[in-house]
Amino acid sequence: MLGDDAELTAAVLAAQNGDETAFRTVYRTVHPRLLGYVRTLVGDPDSEDVASEAWLQIARDLERFSGDADRFRGWAARIARNRALDHIRMRGRRPAIGGDETELTGKPADSDTAGEAIEALATGRTLSLIARLPQDQAEAVVLRVVVGLDAKTAADTLGKRAGAVRTAAHRGLKRLAELIDEDPESAGGLDALPAPREPRDRAVTSASVTHTRPRTQKDM
Repeated sequence: MLGDDAELTAAVLAAQNGDETAFRTVYRTVHPRLLGYVRTLVGDPDSEDVASEAWLQIARDLERFSGDADRFRGWAARIARNRALDHIRMRGRRPAIGGDETELTGKPADSDTAGEAIEALATGRTLSLIARLPQDQAEAVVLRVVVGLDAKTAADTLGKRAGAVRTAAHRGLKRLAELIDEDPESAGGLDALPAPREPRDRAVTSASVTHTRPRTQKDM
């Protein structure tokens, strides 16, 4: 397990044991990337509110979570996606999902796992360009490159096949490079992305401890 992942796994386990400082560490580590994902779904004006709703659910349900850092990121992303889709339904608009996964027949990306993205990507100009991609490509790119999920976990989050997510991410990154070339303000955006990591086996750890008290957004 890589250093950052080991630290996040330890923080999640400590938070499940009622450690409020550890929970704040989890929040500060995961939130910027999770917020970037939410922004691709609901747009910037509503993203903070939707992300806050997601974190309240994460805090409430944390004792039922079981797994390591990778699984936690995927679990948090599923919660955020569900809250975002609920928000879209409540405001009477449907997400612009870009095509069915059966249409994704292009060459998938060579790597199975996207690397950790820099924090600036989750909040900068490049993210606004990601939002211009078809929805399936935008979600795949953000989940794999910004949130840092592997193809299988991203596929579980989206309810699709891993191969379809790899292909959507591949197409999305190709189109994103074109958009960046057309946008001088975003020059170097893709160059800032670290190299993808190779797949690795996950050592799953479980914990289930009742919180000492409910968490609030203030605690985060």
